[in-house]
Amino acid sequence: MLKKRIVTVISYPVNGYDYFKANISRVSSLSKIGDHDYHLHIVEMHNTGPAHGLTLCSFVSLCSGLMGKPVQSQMVVLGDMSLGGNIVPTENLAGTLQVAFDLGAKRILIPMSSVGDIPTIPGELFAKFQTGFYADPVDAVFKALGVE
Repeated sequence: MLKKRIVTVISYPVNGYDYFKANISRVSSLSKIGDHDYHLHIVEMHNTGPAHGLTLCSFVSLCSGLMGKPVQSQMVVLGDMSLGGNIVPTENLAGTLQVAFDLGAKRILIPMSSVGDIPTIPGELFAKFQTGFYADPVDAVFKALGVE
């Protein structure tokens, strides 16, 4: 009998799911893709068209469902990834952090590819977050879920 987990995510899931299928063993060596059913619910709240740049979010969400662990409270994972797993840096890092702060975020994960943009962030804004960095999508999953 299949174990069922329902994962709801606001994201564009195709690339994240493809990467998830190809890299499931890096996340959980005991899990198999066929052991679970996956459901991604996509909601575009602002009617601005298809979501772009949210592949990493769907990957984190799928891994969260697989592992049965929620993303840490008040956590924002910045950046995105390509289908091949290459990390895409965050655009307008300072503006993104301001929006995250305004919405109540306390923890931020920043891709290593965006480290060069840190000097553009006002110090008083940067100091308001617990900041972590990730190098690849699997690293982002483990840090977002608080898994060692």
